[in-house]
Amino acid sequence: MKSAWLPSGRVLARVLRNAVCLSSLLVPLAIGSGQSGDAVRYSDSGPEPMLEQVFRQIGRNRLDLALDQVDALLHIWPNFRLAHLIRGDLLQARSSALTTFGNVPNAPAERLADLRDEAIVRIRAYRDKPPLDRVPRYLLQLPADQRYAVVVDTRRSRLYLYENVDGQPRFVADYYVSHGRLGSEKMREGDKKTPLGVYQVTGFLPPERLTDFYGAGALPINYPNAWDRKQGRNGHGIWLHGTPPDTFSRPPRASDGCVVLANTDFQALNSRLHGASVPVVISDSVEWLSLDDWQAERSEFSRELEQWRRDWESRDVDRYLSHYSPHFTADGKDFALFSQQKRAVNASKKWIKVDVRNLSTLRNPGADPLVVVTFEQDYRSDTLSNVMRKQQYWRKEAGRWRIVFEGAA
Repeated sequence: MKSAWLPSGRVLARVLRNAVCLSSLLVPLAIGSGQSGDAVRYSDSGPEPMLEQVFRQIGRNRLDLALDQVDALLHIWPNFRLAHLIRGDLLQARSSALTTFGNVPNAPAERLADLRDEAIVRIRAYRDKPPLDRVPRYLLQLPADQRYAVVVDTRRSRLYLYENVDGQPRFVADYYVSHGRLGSEKMREGDKKTPLGVYQVTGFLPPERLTDFYGAGALPINYPNAWDRKQGRNGHGIWLHGTPPDTFSRPPRASDGCVVLANTDFQALNSRLHGASVPVVISDSVEWLSLDDWQAERSEFSRELEQWRRDWESRDVDRYLSHYSPHFTADGKDFALFSQQKRAVNASKKWIKVDVRNLSTLRNPGADPLVVVTFEQDYRSDTLSNVMRKQQYWRKEAGRWRIVFEGAA
């Protein structure tokens, strides 16, 4: 026999909608899926599919089924606080009218707001998935031996894992994440913000070397990078890491700047990365391109880089220096000093040969058109042979890509 529910499912759904501003989010999910199975590429292993079912059953006034779904969810993730909150609302609806989402007497308002925010970003990310023919704008080119790349969207509280398949990014998985409690675009030590930019994982810190706060381990990244330092940004200790053992997930904005995953998600991610040097692009709102547009941007920049290489080999110093910005800096040298040294060096050369191998081309997130290029440079001339890892930052100025920073990678 079905339990008596007060209010009805439709009233409860309205309470949930009004409480967390999900009028355009939960109703479509409750009535039916917003996308067909052929339109998306995701196979989520997290709680989002079950949460979607919970809200769908609530919208259909099937509150017993919604409660069953929540119980099943908590059986898998017993420390999932958002699910406990929804379960409490469903149980209370049997005996009294609900006035808000998270109808818990004397509960801290800030904590309830955090859980509402988590509900919003989880369901929104599940519903509004990028379609099959879109890739992150930032992954222009990965070297053949770079198997994976990570893209983080702080606004959506989502981490996307991509695999390099024949030179093209292919989606693997996505995970809910928490980030800086005061937002993103970190500028200084202690500002409690998550940095935005192109970074690299520098290793793996196992849980045995950390306190319980970091859960299943940590993947430090190289913040501040060369561009951050050039912009005057400082700070340290930005990691991708897990959660304490008694915590399934944290609110969307909860860290001091790190990117935080549920322990199961962190373990799944690291089982592929193995602490290797993997690019991590952190954006406040990921830009998605069609494969045609992605290929066009990739080809445009590849032509610029190849022309730089050829102009260096030509020993025509003016053509070579035309690829460098007047704002260029490297190793403490400005453009004037750099130009002077290059003219003196090239004047003594009879021939120059430059090969570029293992090329990585990653677009920096944000409005400023900036590309981070890393490669193995094999330089040879009649007087010198040298192989090094080089990194350059190219910025589009007056419609043309120019190098604004260059140094050893």
